[in-house]
Amino acid sequence: MSLPEEQHNVEIHENLKSWKRKPILQKIYHGFYVQIASYVSQSIKGKIVELGSGIGNLKMLIPNVICTDMFKNPWIDQVENAYSLSFDSDSVSNIILFDVFHHLQYPGTAINEFHRVLNKNGRIVIFEPCLSLFGYIVYGLFHHEPIGKFKKESWFVKSISDLEKNEYYAAQGNATRIFGSSKYSHLLTDWNIVKVKKISSLSYVLSGGYSKKQLYPDNFLPLLTFFDKILGFAPFLFATRLLVVMEKK
Repeated sequence: MSLPEEQHNVEIHENLKSWKRKPILQKIYHGFYVQIASYVSQSIKGKIVELGSGIGNLKMLIPNVICTDMFKNPWIDQVENAYSLSFDSDSVSNIILFDVFHHLQYPGTAINEFHRVLNKNGRIVIFEPCLSLFGYIVYGLFHHEPIGKFKKESWFVKSISDLEKNEYYAAQGNATRIFGSSKYSHLLTDWNIVKVKKISSLSYVLSGGYSKKQLYPDNFLPLLTFFDKILGFAPFLFATRLLVVMEKK
């Protein structure tokens, strides 16, 4: 296993420990999964695939999802690389990426591969950090991965050797930049943009996520969820999550 993969795998196993000892995470993520599942089309012929499944908890809401990652773990159904998927053309109905898009150094190359394997009207459902004003503070100051605000995106890979380098890459702001403006619309002409939704999740931020200290007791979650609904009326200020749904033309 190469160093970047090893780093990801260490993070996954640490996340699994946090998941087991923090019930609040399970409740909050259940809410995230409900939102994702609501945009997964069960009427389209083909497999439902999650890329970068981490600890594989999406099966709680979508039991028939194929959980994949770049390396094998007991809860992973098969190993996959987003740039070179093993699925046949037109054989997949939905592709789900939860906190994975910002690790794609060459998003255009990956999106083209998604287009190949998806059936007609197949969907990509993306769930990512959102860089609102509050989001910049949260992800810029309190998260170990870079925002990548001034990092120029490489839409397509230039050579196969670049993919073989297998470098660790993270730019948490990529989804906000790419799907939050019309600047990149000319690169997405093969897709219908079904939904771009900014979501307030103060309840998650104050839970400490997987790696930070929880800042409120479990029984305060309903109150924090209520505040999330209120803050959701000003997504430019308070959104910390971004849901994107694209449909293959």
